[in-house]
Amino acid sequence: MSTTDTRAPDLLERLFHISGRGSTVTREVRGGVVTFVTMAYIVVLNPLIIGTVADGTGRFLGGGEAPNLAAVAAGTALVAGVMSLLMGLVANYPLALATGLGLNAFVAFGIAVLPGVSWADAMGLVVLEGLIILLLVSTGLREAVFTAVPAHLKAAISVGIGLFIALIGFVDAGFVRGNAAPPLTLGVGGNLDGWPAVVFVGGLLLVFVLMARRVRGAILIAIGVATAAAVAIQALLDLGPQLGPDGPLSPTGWSLNVPAIPASAVQLPDLSTLGTFSLLGSFSSVGGITVVLLLFTLLLTDFFDTLGTMVAIGEEADLLDEEGNPPATRRILVVDSLAAVAGGAAGVSSNTSYIESATGVADGARTGLAAVVTGVLFLATTFLAPLVGMVPYEAAAPALVVVGVLMIGSVTQIRWDDVSVAIPAFLTIVLMPFTYSIAVGIGAGIVSHVLLMATTGRSRE
Repeated sequence: MSTTDTRAPDLLERLFHISGRGSTVTREVRGGVVTFVTMAYIVVLNPLIIGTVADGTGRFLGGGEAPNLAAVAAGTALVAGVMSLLMGLVANYPLALATGLGLNAFVAFGIAVLPGVSWADAMGLVVLEGLIILLLVSTGLREAVFTAVPAHLKAAISVGIGLFIALIGFVDAGFVRGNAAPPLTLGVGGNLDGWPAVVFVGGLLLVFVLMARRVRGAILIAIGVATAAAVAIQALLDLGPQLGPDGPLSPTGWSLNVPAIPASAVQLPDLSTLGTFSLLGSFSSVGGITVVLLLFTLLLTDFFDTLGTMVAIGEEADLLDEEGNPPATRRILVVDSLAAVAGGAAGVSSNTSYIESATGVADGARTGLAAVVTGVLFLATTFLAPLVGMVPYEAAAPALVVVGVLMIGSVTQIRWDDVSVAIPAFLTIVLMPFTYSIAVGIGAGIVSHVLLMATTGRSRE
């Protein structure tokens, strides 16, 4: 064996303690690849959530007058790659990170759309929120704040965000459409007409079947198959978009972008979203009180996932200590907090730990080398951002519905037989999709919880 052959394993062993955790380099690499395949859908979904919404000044992310999905995709992949690398190298934990679903929806539909608020202002709030979480981690208060929020409200927030994300998928795919009366109907006038609807329904059924059969990468596979079908349909029938520059064109056209094979699948990444943040700009846009409320909501939305995710991954990998804590807990939380800051600073919304990392752990990953492999693959994806432009919303929206399916499972954690618990949880859940606002749902849940606890002799709760 050559000198080079012996050094590489020794270096990896010193960095990641691979054999000490009962793993091998092959298992770690395979686990990192599996994790990437399972969560790579975020490179497509994040641009469709935050890249297609005009801010309160009428401009899209990056400062343009039209969406630039390739730039948002490149930024999404870049930050996910860097932060996953950092998690692997600093915390030596098989946990990958990327833009948080749910949080990005709140940033887009709860902050950026407010009158006078720009995308830079919204991302500035994300950076502030990440810095606050970093401070809470460094002082040990993050766990204390986490435990202070009632469990049923945590569960209700997760369920409500899941329903809200699913509704966005149904509406933006044209499966559900707004009207004067009734406010929402199925498709066009109560009927599902047009090939784009077929692509959406077919993609949704496909991802359901793949998930039921426990196929790894089910979401990504379904998006790929539905996109290929959409490209073929467009090439044969030339359907065109629903909307043109002068108004509606065809109710049965493509809702967002017309699927077509790009001239080049690989190009230098457009990183124009990087630096799209104004740290204090929101104070002049909406005022100090509103900023505090928005920051509080961001903190609530971002707080709950990481602790549960890192414990779940540690349990799956058999890495928890006697008290149920992962190794290097503080380092994991610091990296996760920095990911929130990095996501806001890069203009792609807060990044957070992904439960999809459990797929890589199930395939044998036990160390941070798996997260490094996932990070490298995300970095390579930055050069494939033009492919995002060929994905129509009808092909990607099924993934949003699936996210809703996964998040609604928390509803079983709510004590529905206790009215004082059920009412705040119900208001939190239903008002998010019904008002198209995550903040309204959280606010109604917290206010009603405090009111009911105070008036029923349960103030300590």
